[in-house]
Amino acid sequence: MNRTFTFLPPLIGCGVLLAVIAWLLPSWNFVLAIGMAKGLPVLGLVLLMRGGLVSFGQGLYYALGGYTVGLASQFWGVKDAAVLLVCAVVFAAVVAFIIGLLLSRYRDIFFAMLSLAFSMLLYGILVKSTDLGGTDGFNIHGVTLFGLPLTGADRMNGFLLLIVIGVLGAINLGLFASTAFGRLLSGVRDNEIRVEYLGASANRAVLIAYILAAVMAALGGAMSGIIVGHIDPEMAFWATSGEFVVIAILAGTGGVIAPFLAAVVLEVVRSFAYQYAPNTWQLVLGLIILALILFLPQGLSGLMRRGPRAANAGEKS
Repeated sequence: MNRTFTFLPPLIGCGVLLAVIAWLLPSWNFVLAIGMAKGLPVLGLVLLMRGGLVSFGQGLYYALGGYTVGLASQFWGVKDAAVLLVCAVVFAAVVAFIIGLLLSRYRDIFFAMLSLAFSMLLYGILVKSTDLGGTDGFNIHGVTLFGLPLTGADRMNGFLLLIVIGVLGAINLGLFASTAFGRLLSGVRDNEIRVEYLGASANRAVLIAYILAAVMAALGGAMSGIIVGHIDPEMAFWATSGEFVVIAILAGTGGVIAPFLAAVVLEVVRSFAYQYAPNTWQLVLGLIILALILFLPQGLSGLMRRGPRAANAGEKS
């Protein structure tokens, strides 16, 4: 098999496994769906991290995706998820292109803080906008996919749609990583001056990666709004963007599957911690995250790579 597609069988296998788990344990559909929805912006964030860039503002596009779906469905009467997702992607891509023209010129802490500033700017606008529900946000009802309901008792349909979007998104970013611009990201991280001397544009590579990351975040926000049935300004708050960064650290930068697994694991751990330690669940969750970072410095992707290396070592011996 072409090395470009080596991630495809395990990716599809993980998607099928999650669908089976959701079917066998319908009470966990909601938790798994939220984890998958958060995995999409983390997937884009991992792509940026390969270029040595950390964005603390992915909540901007997470919220844009959710509010695009909310506005189009509740105020403009668009109820088909396919149309809503396309609107969210196009809007996020346009905004990311405009903002990315500025951010692509910056690196390190300047990139991180500027991305955070834009996200908090949107948060401030949403909080002060009474027409959009202010701090309470507003509900989303009646979204379907070609006539199939995606919420309520039929949330399984929405979860299956999330799996399809996640698989397609992972394939898209996996293919991008194998292109010339995708390979440039590691060069931008290691030695940007050498990249420029070779005649390539580091800023253009960062811009493309930033737009792709924004699209992934918008898809996650759109699906979160559809599944939860509610959107609010907290989607753009710094804590949401910070959570994406934590999940990205837990996932590592070595693959396209780990971001979804890390997001689902964190969401499941959060649910158990809240259920069995309701007064100290933040402390329990923080300790578990700290342990994962200490004992898995390369994230889940490093653990996943360790298995094949061990198997190969056994075969050679």
